[in-house]
Amino acid sequence: MREIVLDGADGVPGLVRALRDALDGTGPAVLPLSARDPRLGELRARLAPGEPAEPGTAVVVATSGSTGEAKGALLSAAALTASATATHTRLGGAGRWLLALPAQHVAGVQVIVRSLLAGYEPVVAGGGQTFAEAARTLAASPRYTSLVPTQLSRLLTADLPALRSFDAVLLGGAVTPQPLLTRAREAGVNVVTTYGMTETAGGCVYDGVPLDGVDVRIEAGLVELAGPVLASGYRLDPAATAKAFAGGWFRTTDLGVLHTDGTLEVLGRADSVINTGGVKVAPAAVEAVLTAQPGVAEACVVDLPSDEWGQLVAAAVVPAGEPPRVQDLLDAVRAALGAPAVPKLLRLADTLPVRGPGKVDRAAVRELLGR
Repeated sequence: MREIVLDGADGVPGLVRALRDALDGTGPAVLPLSARDPRLGELRARLAPGEPAEPGTAVVVATSGSTGEAKGALLSAAALTASATATHTRLGGAGRWLLALPAQHVAGVQVIVRSLLAGYEPVVAGGGQTFAEAARTLAASPRYTSLVPTQLSRLLTADLPALRSFDAVLLGGAVTPQPLLTRAREAGVNVVTTYGMTETAGGCVYDGVPLDGVDVRIEAGLVELAGPVLASGYRLDPAATAKAFAGGWFRTTDLGVLHTDGTLEVLGRADSVINTGGVKVAPAAVEAVLTAQPGVAEACVVDLPSDEWGQLVAAAVVPAGEPPRVQDLLDAVRAALGAPAVPKLLRLADTLPVRGPGKVDRAAVRELLGR
């Protein structure tokens, strides 16, 4: 297995070449890693880049490890190609892609794969080149890019004309606050929300609708996914593979609802539900209320230990412009969700800590609020 260590935009051309060879079978499987990842040594030890990859593997992508140890998802050329092809079909045809995400994560890998299938190399933002500058070098449409919500929020202010120039802006990696999504679409940005994970070769449900070939079901309240985009398992971890993959389905840890029109609504992670005084509170629901209030850009809700409540609801809120009144935010949550969901601790913060491709680092938020 070939290890590619990236340092920002540096090294992306080498990864592009390695992925091209892995996809057509002329080269070994690829393990993309980041030189800036504090887990680099740990990932090398766990994923053994010097050892051969499991048969049929084109890329091993490290998961972000949001709940415990990170794992390496085994993605075949067929899974990556199925995902990229279905994406182009949904968007209206193959096109040119701007890579604005870390290339070692699955969303970055897929931007490269889609580009290669379209017959191009991706244009890379970074390395001294701003998003707008990189966008201007992109050839004629269709033009696509993939972002996380934090990037979208910043670019709406800094580079709105560049965002508008794309035929589609895929948005994933984290829950998107509805006000941000509304703001972007009203500004003329064609945002397509995506849901998926490393184990599904990236986003496999767009704007709530599964991509061609992808099946979705709800079992015991949890979202399960199937189709040609699935990974074959986890690198050197048969126990984790058996637990997550069974009968052609991947069992997520996300709570969800399938509506009668076939669209999927993701309600948040099952392992993040807060049990406060015997009442279960979904952080995603509280976050949705908070981010809908005037003066709120982002919010993260976590649990903190409490002798009285077992767990108490705590929130970090990033203001948008003039800071909102904390009491107004608490009153809004009470009116929408009831008293048990009201944060017993709410602090304003300049930013929310992030990890991986742009997901909010809930452990870091918990540490911040617990000080």
